[in-house]
Amino acid sequence: MIELVRAEDCIACGKCVDVCPTDVVDRTDSGIPLIARQSDRQTCFVCEAYCPADALYVAPKSTPIRDREAIAEAHIGRYREQLGWGKGRKPGSLLAIGPILPHGGPPPRVTELAHPAR
Repeated sequence: MIELVRAEDCIACGKCVDVCPTDVVDRTDSGIPLIARQSDRQTCFVCEAYCPADALYVAPKSTPIRDREAIAEAHIGRYREQLGWGKGRKPGSLLAIGPILPHGGPPPRVTELAHPAR
């Protein structure tokens, strides 16, 4: 859910309006985007990812945060940071953690396991 557009950081580029797949963000005369249709949002984080000024915060929860002052400063623009988007940031794929993947030949197919070669 889009929770916050920080007007003091927004550069009025309109990228959030352009990339929103559900058209919940509107352009305004001031250039600061307006979250116009909050109930139509999908929490896809696309607007936050594309915001070059880190001026947006999309909450991962589906219910609105009652006290917007409760949003920690460090969370605003964090998704973009974790992706590694933006000048001077390390790409998120280099930071990803997970199981060690085996190297070598391709894994056996399910059909090969069910009907082994004789």
